[in-house]
Amino acid sequence: MPITTLFVGIDVSLKTNQVCSINFNQDVFFNQSFDNSPSGTEKIVCKLLDVLNVHPELTKIHICMEATNVYHIHVSSVLSTDARLLAHGVKVFAVNAKLIEKYKETFVDRSKTDPEDAFLCADYVRIGKCKDLPPVMGYQKIALQRLTRQRKHIAEQLGIEKQYLSSNLYLKFSALKVNPDERPFSNIYGKTSSVMLTDFLTNEEIVQADLADLVAKIAEASKKRFDDPESTARLLQKVSRDSFRLDKVASDSVSMAMASSFRLIQCYQDELKHLDKEIIRLVGSMDNHYYTILTSCKGIGPVFAAGMIAEISNINCFSSDDNLASYCGLRWKRKQSGPKDSDHRKQPNGCNSFLRYYIVEATASVIRHNDTLADFYNRKRSEVKVNAHKRALVLTSRKFVRIVFGLLRNNKLFDDRCLAASS
Repeated sequence: MPITTLFVGIDVSLKTNQVCSINFNQDVFFNQSFDNSPSGTEKIVCKLLDVLNVHPELTKIHICMEATNVYHIHVSSVLSTDARLLAHGVKVFAVNAKLIEKYKETFVDRSKTDPEDAFLCADYVRIGKCKDLPPVMGYQKIALQRLTRQRKHIAEQLGIEKQYLSSNLYLKFSALKVNPDERPFSNIYGKTSSVMLTDFLTNEEIVQADLADLVAKIAEASKKRFDDPESTARLLQKVSRDSFRLDKVASDSVSMAMASSFRLIQCYQDELKHLDKEIIRLVGSMDNHYYTILTSCKGIGPVFAAGMIAEISNINCFSSDDNLASYCGLRWKRKQSGPKDSDHRKQPNGCNSFLRYYIVEATASVIRHNDTLADFYNRKRSEVKVNAHKRALVLTSRKFVRIVFGLLRNNKLFDDRCLAASS
């Protein structure tokens, strides 16, 4: 019952943690600052235990703090794993700072101070705003989460760099954009493409080059992996001939910029491979049955499974698949006025973008292996013409969330009956 719970709010900063503890009636037991250090966190634990000793009617502890960059990680992990606090059923919630900020805006007459912020964090958990959020699970979760979140960061940087390279590719090889079906290389961002598109200063050099020399260069760059290097060489000359011409100075600069992007892309790809190996090694060493359940679904590999495990932690923290979908941002606010109900709906603030990323990526992979989900995706894609792929993918991801929730909650391996149950 809430009346038997001690509610604690922590306003986290780099150097200090402002801690406020209250009961259900908003009686403040203490509101003071502690160093954001091991010794300061130990003082917080002792202070909370003192309050519980003086007030035996309080038997549980719920702690709320803003997820402030990485500054909250140490204090939240220590408080959530301390044996003395665990004896009182401690739960620690790291809440998206935007949600706390919106809650603070409802108190128009309050000042902006650390003690006031700590009190409002305590009040936020007191009124039940954290009941659908997963509690902090300690350092084991952080170990996996740091790797999976870094992988998402690198994957996004890779996408940005490819997009940036695309603009330079148009400047030098405009025909690649105009006629994508006539691309000489299936992977325009690969090693062979990098060599062939940047080693020549101008397009005219490629056009005037001897065909045999081009074939030999392609064979060397690809390590003789092309079945028909002569056809590739002819396509490269055609693309160069059909593209706009740059003068020597501009072409040289664009080639250098392209070479820089190709090197960054290769670096990001190497980092992704390294991170994937570490993620697989770490998640394989953990005693987690969620991993076995998720990977039983064809299309979900160990990396995508690890990404979902790192963010979900405990499926029992979610009362329904709607709560899980809301947590990962696969819920859309309705926009209606009079008889008009808009099809364009915004994603809510405060979602877990990392879980959303891995859910959507896993869905895109499962679609390629599962006919039922693929049919659902194709049906949704055919309904609209604007942003058809993105819309269909996120709607299919929402359906996939229902499957994931059912598998983890019921502790079952995937089979086709899961799809029937999610319909």
